Amino acid sequence: MYFGDMSFFIYIIPPLLLAMYAQSKVKSTYSKYSKTMNVNGLTGADVARRILERHGIDYVKVEPIKGVLTDHYDPKARVLRLSSGVYGNKSLAAIGIAAHECGHAIQDYDAYLFLKLRQTIVPVVNIANSTAMPLAFAGLMLGYFTGSGVGIGYYILQFAILMFAAVLVFHLVTLPVELDASRRAIEILEGEGILDREEIIPAKKVLNAAALTYIAAAAVAAGNLIRFILLSRGSRR
Repeated sequence: MYFGDMSFFIYIIPPLLLAMYAQSKVKSTYSKYSKTMNVNGLTGADVARRILERHGIDYVKVEPIKGVLTDHYDPKARVLRLSSGVYGNKSLAAIGIAAHECGHAIQDYDAYLFLKLRQTIVPVVNIANSTAMPLAFAGLMLGYFTGSGVGIGYYILQFAILMFAAVLVFHLVTLPVELDASRRAIEILEGEGILDREEIIPAKKVLNAAALTYIAAAAVAAGNLIRFILLSRGSRR
């Protein structure tokens, strides 16, 4: 079964530990640089509006949203939403995050391929995320109680594997989207003089910590896919 051999500790535990570390790193880095204010006295919302205007994207609204690190760009509504700790905050963490979200708005304006691809597959991935694990366990249980070989449990497990593959594809597409948005953010913050050289380093650290969470998510998705493929082969035997 799912926890029954060493492959669980090889393909599942390390990615989960990486994900836990990434989340911890984001929280600690964000907390640290949320206490360091930028010398120009700009808020996250100020920076977002300045970047959007300078790139001719004045049709995108900048709005506050509740929550912590809930910042995101909504390409359908053309709204850049910044969390309460970013919108009116003057910290280096807030500036870095606001610029990163502007990076997504610029990607949308430039018709960045990977962003368009991610938007296209989101509906499928939303279904896959919610159904893959329950289907996989249902397939394993049916196979366990009905005996080995190719039966209904095996086919359910194969469908679940397709769902896990879709989730992995989404995370692999997300990686270049997020890394490119951070690259654009740093270039803009430095190139347009929004932050000075000393302030750029903390902003990079915040964005690098956030990038690690996307790498960890891809690793978890890959681990689940490999693990269930192995279990599928075992159930067939």
